[in-house]
Amino acid sequence: MMFLGQHEHSVDEKGRLFLPAKFRERLGTPFVVTKGLDNCLFVYPLPEWEATAQRLQEVTTSRGDARAFERLFLAGAAELECDKQGRINIPELLRQHAKLTKDAVIIGVGRKIEVWSTATWREYSNNALQSYDQIAEELEVRL
Repeated sequence: MMFLGQHEHSVDEKGRLFLPAKFRERLGTPFVVTKGLDNCLFVYPLPEWEATAQRLQEVTTSRGDARAFERLFLAGAAELECDKQGRINIPELLRQHAKLTKDAVIIGVGRKIEVWSTATWREYSNNALQSYDQIAEELEVRL
């Protein structure tokens, strides 16, 4: 299962965000939303979430930084479902983490979806594009 593409939608005054139909179909129900990296949200289908949480829990717990990441990642998670209009109601804590107030960008990133505030996504993607070729070379990406 692969999530691909970029979609722009608005977050309404109640914190609801429309998910594109092709993403909803692949996500299934319920799914999990949690604090992502770089000030975005990660959205996982339940089986992928369970596999990710399992991998995270296998990291050594003797490291304080690993324990802190695990706690924040898991404690910030919410199991959600779409309403009949295809919207998810993002909890306030997660909206604050991603600075979601009005405009949002929803991107497919392989096994998960990311939700960004439009301003944060534009800044991040513009910065990343400047080193796009260099990163590909360093990672020895085969395209």
